[in-house]
Amino acid sequence: MSNPVQFPKLLSSQIAFDTARTILDGFDKHYRLFRAASQLAKQHFEDADWGTAQIAARERIGFYDARVEECVAVLEDEYDESDLTDEVWREVKLHYIGLLTHHKQPELAETFFNSVCCKILHRTYFHNDFIFVRPAVSTEYLDTDEAQPTYRVYYPASDGVHYTIKRLITNFQLQRPFADLDRDVAQVERRIRQVFGHAPLEPNHQVQVLSNLFYRNKGAYMVGKIINGPHEHPFVVPILHNRHGELVLDAVLFDSKVLAILFSFTRAYFMVDMEVPSAYVQFLRSLLPNKPRSEIYTILGLQKLGKALFYRDFLRHLRHSSDHFEIAPGIRGLVMLVFALPSFPYVFKVIKDYFPAPKDTTKALVKEKYQLVKNHDRVGRMADTLEYSSVAFPRARFSDALLAELKQVAPSVVEEDGDEVIIRHLYIERRMMPLNIYLSNAEKNDDQVALEHGVVEYGNAIKELVAANIFPGDMLYKNFGVTRHKRVVFYDYDEIEYITDCNFRTIPQPHNEEEEMAAEPWYPVAKNDVFPEQFGTFLLGNQNVKKYFIKHHADLLTQQYWQQRKQHILEGHFDDVFPYPQECRFKTCL
Repeated sequence: MSNPVQFPKLLSSQIAFDTARTILDGFDKHYRLFRAASQLAKQHFEDADWGTAQIAARERIGFYDARVEECVAVLEDEYDESDLTDEVWREVKLHYIGLLTHHKQPELAETFFNSVCCKILHRTYFHNDFIFVRPAVSTEYLDTDEAQPTYRVYYPASDGVHYTIKRLITNFQLQRPFADLDRDVAQVERRIRQVFGHAPLEPNHQVQVLSNLFYRNKGAYMVGKIINGPHEHPFVVPILHNRHGELVLDAVLFDSKVLAILFSFTRAYFMVDMEVPSAYVQFLRSLLPNKPRSEIYTILGLQKLGKALFYRDFLRHLRHSSDHFEIAPGIRGLVMLVFALPSFPYVFKVIKDYFPAPKDTTKALVKEKYQLVKNHDRVGRMADTLEYSSVAFPRARFSDALLAELKQVAPSVVEEDGDEVIIRHLYIERRMMPLNIYLSNAEKNDDQVALEHGVVEYGNAIKELVAANIFPGDMLYKNFGVTRHKRVVFYDYDEIEYITDCNFRTIPQPHNEEEEMAAEPWYPVAKNDVFPEQFGTFLLGNQNVKKYFIKHHADLLTQQYWQQRKQHILEGHFDDVFPYPQECRFKTCL
């Protein structure tokens, strides 16, 4: 005889329901403010108010943590610890699931719930009885109301290509005139025909475009795809201001590599208004099938859920792999211990407890620098970092030597707990080939094309960082990485400064031979003084590297270049840093 089905008892705790309601109210407030900031991005773009847009994008990043802290404070003020028993917490989660039945952002609300719980509970409670280890509410087929669909559909076969493209643009109702919309539409149409030729149109031929524009830096981006039979072709149309303040269609982007760079982990988050973010993610995944959902949520500014999804993917990878963590390749740093799992395309960075000379910093200051980058416009040249607390790793995947080194250099954050290693604070970052290794390999293989490319990209990375008001500080090649698209990206942030906080100087002429031959500077040097003419001493020891550097980036060795860029920023100018190649742009927009 089979056992009778055991039904759960009726939920009976008023405290549990009120707690669930409080947490959901906290999330709803957060997402209401998040959407309001994203909606204002349209006005900032129309007004060309780049300073306000930058501030708004930076402030939006902090909304989530502020609402979590608010919610925790309310719960701690409302209830004693004895009120929130294990049984109550189990009911809180069940009530919360019920409240999400018709919610438009359930996956984000679950992550918010986890964040609040993890602030209140000890980490030993971080399991499925209390938090959402796996999603409980499906987002499949979740969409907006019919009046505001996630994407619009157009049929060029009936309306004509030119008219269809013009409708795509005008339906966004941008409150600023175009310089010559018909001209730009004709260029888009011409480029489409160049790419796709005159393929026969299938019965389902259509264009799908996300209903809201994506805003970032000084651009607005229309994102969509062309469907013809079984084929789907993603495209993005950037909309910019020209020098007269009029709007122009700057390009139409089809190439998958270009789109991957546009939606890269090295750029700050898009501002886009989404009632149902999961529907936007689903649409973008059809355009970028190789990007995980975690990364797509992150580039949409929903980085907390991106972190949660990334961690779930990491745990899944651990279950289906058997290799061991090891020290990451490259020159070891003085501030971080960096280790990696060979089969996993990320590195794990732990701040050391003590820093040997010549490093003059603190753990708190290093964290500040990483937070600065998190909040800043990364212009495609700084890697995004995922910051975690109390991460449990399987002890069996660590060699004794690696674990001993972690305990030696960072004893305050590393703990063994049974069959787990707990790291109380770390950063996770996309793994790249260090630029010094890339250049060394190119030199070893006598690959002058790769060598020149690496040097050109290195200088371009620095110049685009300068445009974003960032001075890297430590400009050694080991602090830059090469991505799979062969772009050079900066990833070591403990010495970065704002360009506007630096004092760029020339070395004074010595007064006598004794000063000229002195081992130490004979002139006063303040903390933020920078002497660009000295860069060559530690960057240009290799003659081939020096040849290409002088050819393409000799200006980086002059005080005048840096001081002019600093003054440019201080005068309130915001430079264009394009997330796509110049050759993609329409000639009329150059």
